[in-house]
Amino acid sequence: METYNDPSGGLAALIFGALMIPLLITYVIYVIGLWKVFEKAGKPGWAAIVPIYNAIVLLEIVGKPIWWLILLLVPCVNIVIAVWVINLLSKSFGQSEGFTIGILLLGFIFIPILGFGNYQYIGPAGAGFAKPFNGFNPNDPFNTPPPSQV
Repeated sequence: METYNDPSGGLAALIFGALMIPLLITYVIYVIGLWKVFEKAGKPGWAAIVPIYNAIVLLEIVGKPIWWLILLLVPCVNIVIAVWVINLLSKSFGQSEGFTIGILLLGFIFIPILGFGNYQYIGPAGAGFAKPFNGFNPNDPFNTPPPSQV
């Protein structure tokens, strides 16, 4: 009886493992960051691991109706809507379009930064981009002193 040894099977498993382990680690980092983002927004963190529900929670965080989930299922339209939702997520935490680009290109880095950083959830899509008052700054032309300092 002949034995048949095919070395390509072992090589394929090695390549598959070498690719899958870093991808799995990256995904876990992303989900942990998204968990923290959801908690900062007052939503359940466990929603980050439930496939369709996490999109619904994300739409709630950015202040868009749940029917937008249907738009995320339409080919080509879903790309535009996904970028829009990610931009609204950045705005909801008081960040600019630069942070949106960071999430789009390196989401596994920027989502944990958003979740674990000092960023505060200020409301759906930034709630009018209002920034909290941190005291009078005489160098800021748009910042007026409180009445007690006039």
